[in-house]
Amino acid sequence: MKLVKLFGTALVALSLSVPAMAQQAAGGQPDQVDQLAQMVGLSEDQQTEIRAIIDEMQGEIGELRQEARALQQQMQGEIKSDFDEDAIRERAEELGDVTGEIAALSTLMQAKVDKVFTQEQRDELDKRMKQMQQQMQQRQMMQQQQGQGQGMQ
Repeated sequence: MKLVKLFGTALVALSLSVPAMAQQAAGGQPDQVDQLAQMVGLSEDQQTEIRAIIDEMQGEIGELRQEARALQQQMQGEIKSDFDEDAIRERAEELGDVTGEIAALSTLMQAKVDKVFTQEQRDELDKRMKQMQQQMQQRQMMQQQQGQGQGMQ
C-alpha cells in the first residue's frame, strides 16, 4: 500500500507538471517521462505508451481544472453584503463534483501508467521515492533547525 501512495505521489507530481514538461521538452531539457525512464529503465515502447496515456488524460483534466477555477471565481464573487447562499452552495456542489472528477481521472491515469511498469521497475521506483522522501524530510528538519536557531539570536 505504501508503494501505491509513493507511486501515486510521483505520478501526481508528474501529471501536475505536464505543462512544464512541454516547455522543458521544447527547450531541450529532459522531461518527466525521460527522467522516469532513466530512473527505472523504461523501454522506448513504455515511454511512448506513458506519453500517450498522459496526453490522453491531461486534456480532460486541464479542462476540468479551468472549470474548477471558474467556479472558485464565481464563489469569490458572492463574497459581498447581499450574498446569495443558494448560489454559493450550488457553486460549491458543482466544484465538489468537478474536483472529484479530477481526482478520479488523475487516479485512473496513475493506474494506467502503473500498468505499463514491470514489477522490477515498480520496485526501483519505490526505492527511489523512499530515498527522495527521506531527503525531503532531512531538508525540512534542517530548515526547521535553522529557523529555530535564528529565532534565538
